[in-house]
Amino acid sequence: MAHHETLESFLSKEEDWIYRRQKGIPNDKQLFVLTCMDERIPVEEALDLELGDAHIFRNAGGLVTDDVIRSAALTIHFFQTREIIILNHTECGMLSASGDAISKAIEEKTGVTLSEIALDPALENFRLSGADVHKWWKMQENIDETARAQVEALRNHPLIPSDIPIHAYIFEVESGNIRRPGEIHTVKTAIPPGKR
Repeated sequence: MAHHETLESFLSKEEDWIYRRQKGIPNDKQLFVLTCMDERIPVEEALDLELGDAHIFRNAGGLVTDDVIRSAALTIHFFQTREIIILNHTECGMLSASGDAISKAIEEKTGVTLSEIALDPALENFRLSGADVHKWWKMQENIDETARAQVEALRNHPLIPSDIPIHAYIFEVESGNIRRPGEIHTVKTAIPPGKR
């Protein structure tokens, strides 16, 4: 508590922090970030964010999925989010193999035939077959094209309003810098040495 701050104003701020969802208080930057689950991406440092600044969604590849759309729609329509950033990265594991190869390896490791199981435990009837199972992994070939495709997937989805700015960036694991898809120019980030 700051010296000049009253106890009442301190408690009010604490209550707002604790109950911000129930009170409909947006995150501080009204921002939704989609990024990869890769542990080498220091999202907060790379985008100069602090706790409370953004809703951050991580998945394999930083790809638009049904759950990303669900989460983005909720934060936009109920928590006043006004911008989306997609942060993909170089040397992503989602560039390492084909969907066919991943399906085959998973089936060998688990003994499970993917087309025979529900892929979402909440949707028991959600099953894919044949080539669709291989597509479900969403393996990629080019990170710059992937980033642009994620922007388009969100821009073209009816649950995402057309006035929401959507930007994609590439985090370069090699340097710790950020660039736009297709650009060579990078911007130095605030990542501490030794964390790259």
